[in-house]
Amino acid sequence: AKDYELRQYETAKWVSTVIRGETQKEAMRQGFWKLFHYIQGKNEKEMKIDMTVPVTCLIKSGCTDFKISFFVPFEHQDSPPQPTDSDVFIEERKAAAIFVRSFGGFASPEKYAEEAEVLARILRNRGQPFHEDFFYTAGYDSPFKLFNRHNEVWYFKK
Repeated sequence: AKDYELRQYETAKWVSTVIRGETQKEAMRQGFWKLFHYIQGKNEKEMKIDMTVPVTCLIKSGCTDFKISFFVPFEHQDSPPQPTDSDVFIEERKAAAIFVRSFGGFASPEKYAEEAEVLARILRNRGQPFHEDFFYTAGYDSPFKLFNRHNEVWYFKK
């Protein structure tokens, strides 16, 4: 469809942290830095790991916990170094079909929520079953990139 796409993601490992009781914007900031320290060597192998995209944030309806994640690069998927920060963990996300809506610009929490609502409305109108109680935000650009920015919202297909 022109206003969204359906992607099939394979099972993969992500490095994640959960920030509780903050605004989404503050949770993203805190979570990003915890994960950035992990890839800079705050792990059991003291290994530097390449930064990957997207950076995702799990948004659950009515919940103030935010799970921020970095994709573990392909060369480390088999055995990512374990985090030394107790707030950071490796998770395996199972293969899934995901509805994706892309948009440009600088994405605020409000903009992500708005785009997620547009995607949810489109999916409902087209009779596409999806998990409505949560969505992911996905950011692909450094804060220093000013133009041609790429952001997404993801709903998992039922």
